[in-house]
Amino acid sequence: MAFFTKTKERVPCTVEVSHKFDALHAHVRFNNGAVVNPGDEVLVHGAPVMAAYGEVVIEDRTATITRATWLERQWTRLTGDLDFIELCEFSFSEEIRV
Repeated sequence: MAFFTKTKERVPCTVEVSHKFDALHAHVRFNNGAVVNPGDEVLVHGAPVMAAYGEVVIEDRTATITRATWLERQWTRLTGDLDFIELCEFSFSEEIRV
């Protein structure tokens, strides 16, 4: 694990984009079993995958994973919990205030 230098890894991946009434999502699966850790960045190469309403599009692509340095990984773990707590401060309710 690099303390101060970033490494890049090119991996084959499968992109799935669903644009259906019951399933609206986009997923990337790394075909070689690569794992993304806190602080890592992923760039999927190629044109954007577009799915018309009612379709699911699955394409094989290549992605570049830029691995975070040890310091970035620790910082992401430390501050990630705080970001989650910020999300928890909001609620969606139908309460009406007058």
